[in-house]
Amino acid sequence: MKTPPESYLIFKAELKKAQLEKEKLRKAYEDKLGEMNRELCRLKEQIASQQELMKTTINYAIKLEEDMEHFKQEVEEQKKNRRNSFH
Repeated sequence: MKTPPESYLIFKAELKKAQLEKEKLRKAYEDKLGEMNRELCRLKEQIASQQELMKTTINYAIKLEEDMEHFKQEVEEQKKNRRNSFH
């Protein structure tokens, strides 16, 4: 059997190197993409938690405003009742 030409052997070695480099780049790309997806999920969770905290805070502030309004009305009623009871 004839030995293949030297240029063919060189081409075959270069092709093997290119395939290994391509596989290495693919693996690095997939690793980076996986890392970015994990970070994105973590950020989504943080945003959801912060939104929930903001909703809770707003609801609490609304409740406080309502309580303050009721308290203000009670104070006004007591003032009126005191004035009426003296006369």
